[in-house]
Amino acid sequence: MKHIYQYAWSIPFILLTVPLLLGIGILVFPTTTKNLRRMWSFPSISLLSIVMFFSMKLSFEQINSSSIYQYVWSWTINNGFSLEFGYLVDSLTSIMSMLITTVGILVLIYSDNYMSHDQGYLRFFAYLSFFNTSMLCLVTSSNLIQIYIFWELVGMSSYLLIGFWFTRPIAANACQKAFVTNRVGDFGLLLGILGIYWITGSFEFRDLFEIFTTSISNNEVYFLFGILCTFFVFAGAIAKSAQFPLHVWLPDAMEGPTPISALIHAATMVAAGIFLVARLLPLLIVIPSIMNFIALIGIITVLLGATLALGQKDIKRCLAYSTMSQLGYIMLALGMGSYRAAIFHLITHAYSKALLFLGSGSVIHSMEILVGYSPYKSQNLVFMGGLRKHIPLTKNSFFVGTLSLCGIPPFACFWSKDEILNDSWLYSPLFAIIACSTAGLTAFYMFRIYLLTFEGHLNAHFQKYSGEKSSSFYSISLWGRERMKPINPKLTLFTLLAMKKNQKINHLHVNVTKKIRSFCSINHFDNKKNFSYPRESENTMLFSLLVLIFFTLFIGFIGIPFNQEGLYLDILSKWLTPSINPLHPNLNNIHSVDWFEFVTNATFSVSLACFGIVIASFLYKPFYSSLQDFDLLNFIEKSNTKSFLGDKIQNFIYDWSYYRGYIDAFYETYLIRSIRGLTELVHFFDRRGIDGIQNGFGLLSLFVGEGMRYASMGRVSSYLFLFYLFVFFALCPFFFSIFLLRI
Repeated sequence: MKHIYQYAWSIPFILLTVPLLLGIGILVFPTTTKNLRRMWSFPSISLLSIVMFFSMKLSFEQINSSSIYQYVWSWTINNGFSLEFGYLVDSLTSIMSMLITTVGILVLIYSDNYMSHDQGYLRFFAYLSFFNTSMLCLVTSSNLIQIYIFWELVGMSSYLLIGFWFTRPIAANACQKAFVTNRVGDFGLLLGILGIYWITGSFEFRDLFEIFTTSISNNEVYFLFGILCTFFVFAGAIAKSAQFPLHVWLPDAMEGPTPISALIHAATMVAAGIFLVARLLPLLIVIPSIMNFIALIGIITVLLGATLALGQKDIKRCLAYSTMSQLGYIMLALGMGSYRAAIFHLITHAYSKALLFLGSGSVIHSMEILVGYSPYKSQNLVFMGGLRKHIPLTKNSFFVGTLSLCGIPPFACFWSKDEILNDSWLYSPLFAIIACSTAGLTAFYMFRIYLLTFEGHLNAHFQKYSGEKSSSFYSISLWGRERMKPINPKLTLFTLLAMKKNQKINHLHVNVTKKIRSFCSINHFDNKKNFSYPRESENTMLFSLLVLIFFTLFIGFIGIPFNQEGLYLDILSKWLTPSINPLHPNLNNIHSVDWFEFVTNATFSVSLACFGIVIASFLYKPFYSSLQDFDLLNFIEKSNTKSFLGDKIQNFIYDWSYYRGYIDAFYETYLIRSIRGLTELVHFFDRRGIDGIQNGFGLLSLFVGEGMRYASMGRVSSYLFLFYLFVFFALCPFFFSIFLLRI
């Protein structure tokens, strides 16, 4: 037993001291704590650095010894029922701990400057520490009950962080939407855990894997019931990892601060669902139909996320749908049984997406210098362009992240995504075609984001004010080259997307158009004191970007097989060698490679990515800037490539992306309104039916009592009169029936 394993239990709880001390400081010394608020970032970063050191030690032990360590202690024992708590350290735990701590510490360093002027600075760091603690407890859990407890704490932490700026109604609605959507999946997860316990009688992973496998193989349990239990468990992962159809919360979660977006989308909340499926994969693989269903959900999410990212204007929402698509790749790999490829892509995607989100935060930070704090303007691609000369380090970091996510070698995501694509050809040619096509779409929308953000020219009015001529347009920009060129004022951002003959902006609101015209007018730039060029972010923010560039460049090499004693073995395969379920040797993690086949498949996938990059460059990069008086609008209208059918298809693709695939509208129309109608019907029945019966008996008692009160006069003659009157009316039917019989 290694000495480090004995203290592994302390890894999740070290960070709890930060929110505890912050709470005590605010209660006991509120003024001093708030005045020294910038000092509180130091204990947060220091403690997370200690946790990262422990995680690195555990990872090295896992790579060298390939051992599994588990420690449990009994919490309650009653009539044969035993509930144990503990911690489990294996390869999956060490990998997730490394991701959480390395990305988390870079986000903390980044956040110190990014949130320095926010009034909720202390609250932000307390939430972050609690979030990281919940996630670390989740990945070290030794049974399903612990997973569910910390699963809910992760959801609560994400609710607090997404709604951090809760005074903004859109942020408050976003955190409520994320909370409610995840409750749907969490309810399914709870039902699945209870069903699995009913089958196996245990919550511990090793025991329930063995018992569940034996029960299914020997037909000791109803097979459909086993399918239902595993489906409910997977429902929790669907919601947490934003898989179709419970993905609708993910783009709205971008209303939180950008460092939170980086943390949620890289290594914490969305990775929790992937972790759950990976942890329970030995159980899920027993039922092939569930594995096929997981692969189906993954491939649908891959394609849906990529298509929804095509027409988004918010830079963070574009990256959010990109995260959704990449998580679909990981879920597809898990459904195919490609455990190694899934974990590999989880690692490479975490660092690449953290780099992209923190890079977008640097862009937003620079945009706020110009437009002030306005989420609509500072995050909107419509107002960006020409940033490459003003924030070069951010531009280079974003470019590296873009190339990695596009699958361009030798960047990180190329190695992992290409492995998933290769495995998909063996699993299903149809799934492989969709996955490869989506790889091209990924390259297209990622370079669309890059080009709209960092390339381009000034808007039409500013260019005309400079007195020079230009020819092309692809973005409304607030700055650009020192020598500006004019442009046809008819053209706007969606000219190349819509290609309508009248060039009307159908999807941009009239008020937004007015704001753009007023903001980009000549008068706005006449006073040079009102115009400020964007500048690069602070050094602490750039430090996080530079470290993530290093990871994005070199982390992919841990999965490249090297020849060792006649066996192709890589660091990742050696890292993943231990398995907590020896009953399934088909989850073998050793990766053998046919280099000729690998190069052939890689050439195909890289060609698709390059094709997407070329298309994006043609549509969004001004190739015709050297031509004078070139009118792109007239060129499009006079060309023979424009057709009614093509116009309709193009509009449909844009509408599909801009309106989120109409899925939110479908939920609003058929699900939310139906539930509201049902609740109103139940409320009406409760108010008029249940309460009406009770109120009716009360009124009847009131009327009878009032009548008897007036009838009680204290006279015997009156009582006798009423008695005889009652007898008379009671006997009238009897005498009337006798009279009829006599007749």
